[in-house]
Amino acid sequence: MAGNRTSGQRIEPSFEGGRSRDDGDLRINAGERVSGGGRKSGGSKSAAKKSSARKTRGRGGSRGGGGLTGLIRSLVYWCVVLGIWGAIGVGGLVLYYGSRMPSATTWAIPDRPPNVKILAVSGDIIANRGATGGEALSLENMSPYIPQAVIAIEDRRFYSHFGVDPLGLARAMLTNVTTGRMVQGGSTITQQLAKNLFLSPERTLERKVQEVLLSVWLEQKYTKDQILAMYLNRVFFGSNAYGVEAASRRYFNKSARDVNLGEAALLAGLLKAPSRLSPARDPKAAEERAQVVLGAMREEGFITDSEIKTAMSQTPTKAKSFWSGAQYYVADMVMDQLPGMVGEISQDLIVDTTLDLDLEKKAEETLAESLDASGQKLDVSQAALVSIDGTGAIRALVGGRDYAESQFDRAVKARRQPGSAFKPFVYAAAMEIGRTPMSIRNDAPVRIGNWTPENYDQKYRGEVSLANALANSLNTIAAQLVMEVGPQNVIKLAHRLGIESEMQSNASIALGTSEVSLVELTSAYAPFMNGGFKATPHVIRRISTADGTVLYENTYDNPPRVLDPAVVSEMNQMMVGVIDHGTGKAARLKGWQAAGKSGTTQSFRDALFVGFTSNLTTGIWFGNDDGKSMKKVTGGGLPAKAWHDYMTAAHEGLSPSPIFGTTGIQPTFDDNQAAPESVGDVISGTFGNGASDEFPQAPVANGQAAGTQDFDQPAQAANSGLTPPANVGETTGATRRTTLFDLLTGG
Repeated sequence: MAGNRTSGQRIEPSFEGGRSRDDGDLRINAGERVSGGGRKSGGSKSAAKKSSARKTRGRGGSRGGGGLTGLIRSLVYWCVVLGIWGAIGVGGLVLYYGSRMPSATTWAIPDRPPNVKILAVSGDIIANRGATGGEALSLENMSPYIPQAVIAIEDRRFYSHFGVDPLGLARAMLTNVTTGRMVQGGSTITQQLAKNLFLSPERTLERKVQEVLLSVWLEQKYTKDQILAMYLNRVFFGSNAYGVEAASRRYFNKSARDVNLGEAALLAGLLKAPSRLSPARDPKAAEERAQVVLGAMREEGFITDSEIKTAMSQTPTKAKSFWSGAQYYVADMVMDQLPGMVGEISQDLIVDTTLDLDLEKKAEETLAESLDASGQKLDVSQAALVSIDGTGAIRALVGGRDYAESQFDRAVKARRQPGSAFKPFVYAAAMEIGRTPMSIRNDAPVRIGNWTPENYDQKYRGEVSLANALANSLNTIAAQLVMEVGPQNVIKLAHRLGIESEMQSNASIALGTSEVSLVELTSAYAPFMNGGFKATPHVIRRISTADGTVLYENTYDNPPRVLDPAVVSEMNQMMVGVIDHGTGKAARLKGWQAAGKSGTTQSFRDALFVGFTSNLTTGIWFGNDDGKSMKKVTGGGLPAKAWHDYMTAAHEGLSPSPIFGTTGIQPTFDDNQAAPESVGDVISGTFGNGASDEFPQAPVANGQAAGTQDFDQPAQAANSGLTPPANVGETTGATRRTTLFDLLTGG
């Protein structure tokens, strides 16, 4: 047993000594695995503690020597983790919001709102109308500076990104963070187009995701040039202008085809804030922004230093405060009439009109000069003009003093009493029943029912010819003629010649108490000019689609005859006298024969002159929108002078020719009528004994009897007394007394 212990003691040290030198770790591991107690177990624990201490010291030393590296490794690790989860989240949002959109197979570019291009008779553009206000242009047809300027300031990598520009977005975010405010936007041109075409302007995460999806779809379906063209033709440029063509005409009064470098920079600069930077609102801010755009174009290599120097030296563009110019009254007129001719406007249309832009400009300048010179002095604030040819084609139309201030068309939509300018229809009706310019009537006090018309000067001339009576606008003679012809027959003739407004059948119609528009009054004079044919007023000649398909063409080439040539000849002789030696002397034209008639309504509320040459018929009105009285402005005054100025300019360079029916014709007396009429005719007809039943009382307007006065010269105070029926010789405030003896003797 002792030997056994000795033997065991020898072997154990040898085992332990050998293992402790070469396989210490292995021994520890083995002891840990197989021994549960005794010395071997205790020794294993001690060795494990030493090994653990060594490892701990090793790790501690590692942290102390590589802390920054470890931090960087941790940051990279967590960034990668967060990036992965972020990508998963973004992908989930894209899938979710994408699933809420219609199927991509149903996506389509919405039709651009139809544009109506309105052309003058010369082919020049009057206006573009529609939701966009301008036609669509291809990149090849617009100034090359425009796309360059827009790309330089809005999306420099437009031709390289896939619809979304991560680099541009990162740059914008960094710039906005460093400046502390929104300086740059990260949206590409494609994204802006997608938003304008398909999405609402609200700023939500869903809309932004949908914008990105639509942008990628646009890039896959269309070329870069197509996307850029769609954007430039639809984007908002401020001041109600959508698309570069509308904006160019809005601000520069020219086509986008002709825009120069400085103007292109100004347009591109508007895209940041169209309303705030509009040159019509803040020219200085618009110009400063344009300078920024020019700098961006130079950085991108689109322009050289010399080009930018030239552009910066140009006079800053002065934009119109609004669509201004009388031609826009015509554009409005066209748009009002279009639906009735072609129905709903669903495609781009081209409308050829009868408007002569040269005449239009002369008409606008004439009225502006007249109002500037005399408006304040005479308490007159508005004017209107219509000028038509013998077919009824409107060659010039001005609906008011300034379209920018008021778009209401006083030439077409306003209805006012024409005053004595209506008398030619009364006289023409008398000619049709056998009267002639040399027929004699007695200028004397007249009473019809409760109505007592008086002449402008409250004087009476006794026996006068109808030609003389019209030339001097004698109210008493016009009233007598209405009695002879009948108000209803006068109305029928006026309607036949072109008056469309409803008129009241009473005796006061002799003095133009029924309201009409200036355009219909003027067109009703045209049959006198053209020899007796209807002259339907029209401004639209042809309507066609963009591809040339004609949808409408007017049919005024063969108008009906509305007046006998003999009647036209007689009327023209008399109306020539109005200008030669009557109330219209201020309208005389040098070298041209002219005819016409002045008109002034009660209390000088309206003043008109309508007249014609062998070339044009023109009507002019002056007054105030609120009906306020002017300072004794008569039709033979301011309107006749303005008529003279416009017609003189309109006839420059043309060869004079006589008015129809005024050469080689001698006036004649009535064959079946005594001159003067009998006393019985005068008493029963002129003074209206019992006539109040046949002719109703004059209409009442504004608290007064309509048409009580109709003067072509300043009037005196009206007489308060009335001449009793059939009582000859009573005065009505006139300076001359007319007695029964005067009537019998012609004195």
